[in-house]
Formats: sequence, structure tokens, C-alpha cells
Amino acid sequence: MDPDMDQARFERVASALIGEHSQLRNIAAAPDLVIQMMYPLAGNERALGLDYLNHPTQRDAALSALESRSMVLAGPIDLVQGGRGFIGRFPVFIDEGESQERVWGLISAVIDVDRLYRESGLLNDALPIELVLMGRDADLSDPTVFFGDPEILKQNPVSAEVSLASGGWRIAAIPRGGWKETPPNALRFRGLLFLAALLLLIPVAMAGHYYDQHRAHVKELRRRENDMRMLSQRLELALETSKIGVWELNLETGELRWDDRMKELYGIPAHLTPNAVDHWEEKLHPDDRAQAKREFQEAVESGATYNSVFRVLDSRGEDRWIRTIGASHIDPSGHHRILGVNWDISEDVELRTKLIEANKDAEVRNSELEEARLQMEHNSLHDSLTGLPNRRFLDERFLVQDAEATPTALIHIDLDRFKHINDTLGHAAGDAMLVHVANVLRETTRDFDFVARVGGDEFIIATTKRVSNADLASLAARIIERLRQPVPYKKQTCRFGASIGIAVNESDEGISARQLLVDADLALYRAKNRGRNRYEFFDASLKAEILCNKMLADEILSGLERREFLPYFQPQFDAETLKITGVEALARWNHPSKGVLSPYSFLSTAEELNVVPLIDHVILEETLWQSARWEAAGIRIPKTSVNVSAGRLQDTELIRRLDELPIKPGELSFELLESIFLDDKNETVANNIEQLTARGIDIEIDDFGTGYASIISLLQLKPARLKIERRLIAPIVESTSQRQLVASIIEIGKSLGIEVIAEGVETMNHVAILRELGCDALQGFAFAAPMPSDTLIDFIRENRWHQAA
Repeated sequence: MDPDMDQARFERVASALIGEHSQLRNIAAAPDLVIQMMYPLAGNERALGLDYLNHPTQRDAALSALESRSMVLAGPIDLVQGGRGFIGRFPVFIDEGESQERVWGLISAVIDVDRLYRESGLLNDALPIELVLMGRDADLSDPTVFFGDPEILKQNPVSAEVSLASGGWRIAAIPRGGWKETPPNALRFRGLLFLAALLLLIPVAMAGHYYDQHRAHVKELRRRENDMRMLSQRLELALETSKIGVWELNLETGELRWDDRMKELYGIPAHLTPNAVDHWEEKLHPDDRAQAKREFQEAVESGATYNSVFRVLDSRGEDRWIRTIGASHIDPSGHHRILGVNWDISEDVELRTKLIEANKDAEVRNSELEEARLQMEHNSLHDSLTGLPNRRFLDERFLVQDAEATPTALIHIDLDRFKHINDTLGHAAGDAMLVHVANVLRETTRDFDFVARVGGDEFIIATTKRVSNADLASLAARIIERLRQPVPYKKQTCRFGASIGIAVNESDEGISARQLLVDADLALYRAKNRGRNRYEFFDASLKAEILCNKMLADEILSGLERREFLPYFQPQFDAETLKITGVEALARWNHPSKGVLSPYSFLSTAEELNVVPLIDHVILEETLWQSARWEAAGIRIPKTSVNVSAGRLQDTELIRRLDELPIKPGELSFELLESIFLDDKNETVANNIEQLTARGIDIEIDDFGTGYASIISLLQLKPARLKIERRLIAPIVESTSQRQLVASIIEIGKSLGIEVIAEGVETMNHVAILRELGCDALQGFAFAAPMPSDTLIDFIRENRWHQAA
């Protein structure tokens, strides 16, 4: 039993079980013990939906079938859909694997009671006996009579058992009219009666036997006729469904026979009957006629299976594709015939044509997709502006772990002054210059050079063939020379250059491409530091310098953690009275092995590490702490100045951090390098300076005369002091012009109300000249060198500067 069977399929299966002469009235399917499918449905609709478990007269029999796991016969009973019948119930179980199964439901077959009685002869009035049937629901122990007159049981009937599938019935019978009284001489009468009955029964039995044989032959004939009729119906149905036409040709007489479907296929009216091969040939498409005739003739002559495909023209002149198959045979009369079938394959041909066209279209689309994929892959690996390979391509080619090869040398090119072109002429001009550079590199490099654009204005040349350093230097020199030539752009002339770093894979064990790239980048950094527009090779000295810088960087970071950076203080003196007006806090590094180091030994590396603002903050904190010590020791210093870097001034958190420190208004000055001052260039710097002034922190301009500060910026900033750079002070003793220059600076400061301090005062001659020029304060080795806080305390207490003066 299929658990997913529907009504339509159930009807097809059940119809094969209920024949015209069957005593079965209907077959029902009851999944989950509720009737849901029925055949035939007509007349039995009322039975649909019957729930065996809730039906009082059928519940026990249904459960008995499930419990016994075999067919159970019940009845006769009154049917829900009307009438009476016997019901055979077959339990159905579904295998769920692992020796487990579940109840699906019941299949019920209803036997029509009246038809069974009638066709069994029980209702025949000529029957010489009267009988009763007992044992409802096939229960032999049940004495209930369900057929016949119960009075028969009181007349000493002859009884027997009728065995059924799940029990049986008991039958009891008496002669029609009852038993006669026993006459005198009963034994002899009964013997004669028995002989007469036997004589009467023999021909009846013989007739019955012949009748049974005749009926069996008729039944078998009817069965065969029914099988033939069913086979014919199936064949007709198959031909009709498949729309196949059948033809037959007598090869001896040339007589051709077509069925109606053949006429329909060839567009011939039904009342016409083609009877010769010529009629078939006339309908063939002119382009296929010769081929079709040849294939037919070859099949006839060889006796092989005839198989051909051709076109015919129907009554409207339209093409129709026909497939034909035929086979030769000898009919019972001895004639040689060929029997075949035709069917329309126009749709198949059209579909195949469309499939071929679709396949071609798919191939075209696949080709286009492949081209698009290749283009996308090319785009993903190439720079869209210059068309050169990009960084990803370079990585896949050389830098990944399973790269194709390791280059013998890498050349890293970075353009000089390229940003100036973007800023002045716009990015379109910059793009044009990048395209120009790409073309120059293509023209300058060799076939074994791999050129890539790896950044905004950075390019890489990977050399895959071993060449000498002289060849690499020559290539770099040619590139530099080509790129320094002016490039016209929209009536403008663009000038830029290139710095180049070269790394060569000279190690016997080989260097990874990634390490080569790092080395080339370091060589490029050196080229830029040495003046740009040049090339440099990575060598052992550069490597040693890098290692030294790295070690220094590590030591600087460690020194910050251990608070090894501290301030040294150099006093400042009034030019007239030589009283101390303040001190400048200068950063020093108390190196654990090298002693106290000046900023010149670590400042550039600290700037690269971007820790100069952090050092400034450490020096400021320590200066404030020492100021508190001086005050506690009774030493009064009017002001203390500390240096502040450009990075610190650009810190948006500067003011908040300063507010957390114990700064007294008017006692602290920040020294700013003159190069920081570019008129209104940085809003954060300008805002921080304004906030510093508001908190009573003076602003001083350090190294005045070496930077870019203008008179306008001095007016806008309004610094409290400016310090003349020591290189301007040193020559004033010997040079009149230099003295006049310093005098002019002092005059400018006085005219703007700014105090002027001279740095680098080395001798008392400097003191005398600067005092004469009107300088306000002096600072230099003529009085004191920078010193730690403890030494400063002793220096002030002992008035040592007076001794020097």
C-alpha cells in the first residue's frame, strides 16, 4: 500500500479488482481508520468520512482486524451508503525501518449480500432444499440466523460448516416442503428411494458436470476476448495519446493502407484513401523527397528495419517533420508486407533547433562572461589609471608564500614634488603626470622587468633576471633623467623628479621578495634624506644604521617608561642688572650607559616615533615639580620656559591635559619654534595658543631669524618674548653688518612691545654689545651652561654668575 496514494490512483487500482460480474460492491481505503477514498465513488459518497473507531457496529470488527493482523469478515450489516453487505477488512502497516512499523489503516471490500445470494443460487425457487446460514461475522459459535427461515432448525436439518478466511458459517438444510412421514416398510422404501434418487442424481450430476465444463470454456473464451479487447483498447489509446499513425504496404501488390491518423499527419481529407506509394511520395518535401525514397527503397531491398526522418507538406503548404519506423513481415496468407508507424516530431525538431540556438547563445554568453571575468580579473590586478600592474598583482607574483618567483632586484620609485602639482594644478594634472611616469617606465625598462604602481605616486620595478649593480644604477639614472624633464599640461609646464631606492638579492641563500621590498624602501628613504632626485642602494652601512636607529628607538621608548628624560635648566639674565629673570628648561636624556645626552642625539628618532610631544609633557611635569622645590628652598625664579613641539600644539587634548597640572599664571612660558608660525594655517594651533594666553602662560618665539614668522604673525600672536637665534649672535663681535641686523631685530621687538632675549651669549664682549643695542635679557655660556636642578640651586645661592661676569 502506498501511504501517499490519492483518489485518482486509488480508483485506477480498485477498478481492476471490481469487474462487471464481480460480487464486490465497492472498495474503500481508510487511513487512520477514517474512510477517505472509495471506488466506485458514485452511490457510495455517504460512506466517505466514516470513522471506524466511532461507529458502534463496525468498531469491534475494525479493531479485531488490526489485532489479528489478517483479513476479518464482518456481516451481513447495514451499510452507511444503503443496502446490506459483507465487509472484508484488510489491515495495512507501514514499514519504518529497524524492524518497526506503524498502522496505516484499513482496506475494506464490500460484498453485496443480495447479489451473493442470487448468484449463489440460494434464491432459486427450484432449489430442492431449504436452508439457513448462521454465524454472523464469520463466528461459528454465533447461532444467529442471517439467511433462511429459523424454523428449519426445528425440523431436524442436516448441517455442515462452510470455512471462510477468518472463521466460517454453519449451514443447515431440509428437503423443500419438509421431511415426509415414514411409510410402512420404511427400510425398503428408503432403499428404493435412495436408488431412485441416485438414478435421478447421476444425470443431473452429469449434466451439471457438462454444464460446468461448458461454463468454464465460455468463461475462458470470454476472458480471452476481454484480454484481447483490453489489449486493443490499450493499443488504440496508446496510438491516440501518442498521435501515431499506422501504415501497411503490400510489397507484392503495391497496395498501401493508412489509418485516419496517417491522413491527418499528411494533411489528407478523411474521405480520401491513399492506396499507393506514389501518394506518399507526392506529399514529401521537395528537398527531402530523394533522401526519403532512397532510404525506403534500401530498407525494402535489405529487409532491414526502416527508419527515416523527413518533411512533408500539409494541405496548407506548411512543413511538418515526420519520423517513420517500419519492419518487414510475412502475413498468414504468405504475402510480403511492411508495417510501420509515423509520428509528428515537428515540435521535437523545433525544440532541438531552439536548443541548438540556445546552446550557441549560451556559448556566446559564456564567451562574453569569460571575457568579462578576464576583464574583471585584469582590472583587479591592474591600476585603472596607468594600466600598470597594481600592488595586488605584485603581491601575487612575488610576495605571497607560494609566489611564482623571487625577483633578483627591486627598484622603489617615489616622485618628488608631486604633491605640489596636485595642490596647484589639480588632481587631473596629477593623473596626467602619473600616466606620463608609467609610459616612461614602460619605455625605459627591459622585457624581464615587472613594473607596477603600488601607491599614489609610488612605483616598483621587479627585475627577474640577474643583472649587475651597474646596470641597475644605469636604469635608475635613466629614469631620473627622463622624469626630471618638464612635462607640458594645458599650457602649463609641470616639473617634478624621482627618488629611487634599490635592493639587490645578493645573498647565497636568497632574500624573500618581501624583505627586498623593505630594503628598497629603506634605500629610498636614504635617497630622500640625501637631497632627493637621486638613487641609493641598500647596503650593509644602511642596514647597520637602521639597526642602530631601531635600537635607539627601543631605548627611547624604554627611557620614557623609566622616566629617564629630565630637564636641564639654563638661567636668563637682565642685560642691565644681570639679575636672574628666568630659566629655560632643556630636555636631556639620562641614558643608563651613555650618560646625559642632548636632544641632538635622540630628537630626530623621537620625531620619527612621534613621541616628542610625550617628551615635552614629561619635561613640563618635571619642571613644575622642580619649581615647587625651588620655592620650598626659598629660591625665587620669576618665570620658567619650556619648549613645545609642533605636534604638541596640534593636540586637541593639550589644554585639558594642562588644566590637570599645577600651573601658576604668569610663571610659565612656552617656547615655540619660529617655523611653527605660518599665518592662520592651523586652526587647532591658533586655538591652543589663544587658550594658553588666557590661562596666563606666556608665548615665546624661539630661534627667531631662522624660520618664517612675519611681522603680521607677530602682531596676531602677540608673544611675550622672542629669542634671537645663537647663529645671529655669535658674529656680532667681529661683524658690523651682523651687529646691525641684530639691532634691527631688537628694534622691531621693542616697537611691538615684545621683550627680546639673546641666545648664545658666549663672552662678555657679547654682553657689552647686546646691552648697548638695548637687548632685554641674555642667555649663554658666558654666565652658565644648562645644569640639573640641584646644581641650579647651588648656582643661585652662591651667585656664581657674578664671578663669571
